[in-house]
Amino acid sequence: MERDDLRERILAAPERILEDREVMRALVGAERGTTGGKIVDLRGIAMERLEARLDRLEDTHRSVIAAAYENLAGTNQVHRAILRMLDPVDFEEFLHNLATDVAAILRVESIRLVLESPEPGSGDALEARLADILSIRPEGWIDAYIDGGREGLPWRTVTLRQAVPGEDNPYGEQAQWVASEALVRLDFGPGRQAGMIAMGAEDPHQFKPSQGTDLLTFFGGVFERQMRRWLS
Repeated sequence: MERDDLRERILAAPERILEDREVMRALVGAERGTTGGKIVDLRGIAMERLEARLDRLEDTHRSVIAAAYENLAGTNQVHRAILRMLDPVDFEEFLHNLATDVAAILRVESIRLVLESPEPGSGDALEARLADILSIRPEGWIDAYIDGGREGLPWRTVTLRQAVPGEDNPYGEQAQWVASEALVRLDFGPGRQAGMIAMGAEDPHQFKPSQGTDLLTFFGGVFERQMRRWLS
């Protein structure tokens, strides 16, 4: 390309040069070569800083978009799980559905409903019929399991953690696959014992303390209301 033609094309669309980082970097490098190493090129330093700032802004932009897509996917996932949870019209089918279809939608290896009972053995027959989903424990067991025997911890509706459950866990034989878990406290109303939904995942990064809990809090609230209807 002739020099005059190149000059005219650049003058006609200079923004193309400015938008091309490689070209701008080459131009700045060529200018530095003519000024010598002992001269401070303030324009070059400013451009490097602007490029670094632009890189950070682009990284932040990508992170924000990725987080937005992840939040949207999580919202849709929980909404689908709730709709599936509302389908059954029989109590035992409602609970079995939680352990199968709902667990599959939420992509967890195990979901267990833990109910406390002040009378040992009072729920053995029901627990035997619903062995895939129900675990009946003595009064106070839920707080002890969530807090791990540590006193003074803040009360949370949802607890997310990366942990391998100990021997006394709600998952039964499936505990060997659990590397992270979500524990959702349940309140069934005055005069009724506490409850908990325990979700166990094989992926150690599926549930972490740094994650938000709004969606699981909403899921637990819907489950509470369904259970109150069945219990009444």
